[in-house]
Amino acid sequence: MPKHTFILNGKSTTVDVDDDVRLLWVIRDIVGLTGPKYGCGINVCKACTSHLNGKAFNPCSVRVADISETDEVTTIEGLADTADGDLHPMQQAWLEYDVAQCGYCQPGQIMAAVATVRKARAEGHEVSDADLDEIRNVCRCGTYSRIREAIKAGAKDM
Repeated sequence: MPKHTFILNGKSTTVDVDDDVRLLWVIRDIVGLTGPKYGCGINVCKACTSHLNGKAFNPCSVRVADISETDEVTTIEGLADTADGDLHPMQQAWLEYDVAQCGYCQPGQIMAAVATVRKARAEGHEVSDADLDEIRNVCRCGTYSRIREAIKAGAKDM
């Protein structure tokens, strides 16, 4: 099998898998990180949202062969390492605002939130309701109002 190398949560990672294996399965089944969840496998539900070079992406829709040796993939497990403290400010806000019910979508929601705040700031503004409207992660529990409140609170400490 071919070897594929990329940076996962700050560490160089090499796996032996076929080129067409989706990165989500590499992360979950080969590496053993279970934060990114499988929901749909077709880039719709966004339960697997992670970061690729700092931007939100869905590893369910990316072949491992499409990731290069210098690409940096960050999952929810590595998010806290990108900030000071035990938790990333967005993770802390999730706890303070009691966002999760079942919790299945929450890793993807948090990763999408962080990427949205970073994108807004790169564009020269703080995160707005319009920015939050662009987040398309599905939550079956319907905690969207708490998610929005937590994103705004977490953004203040990012």
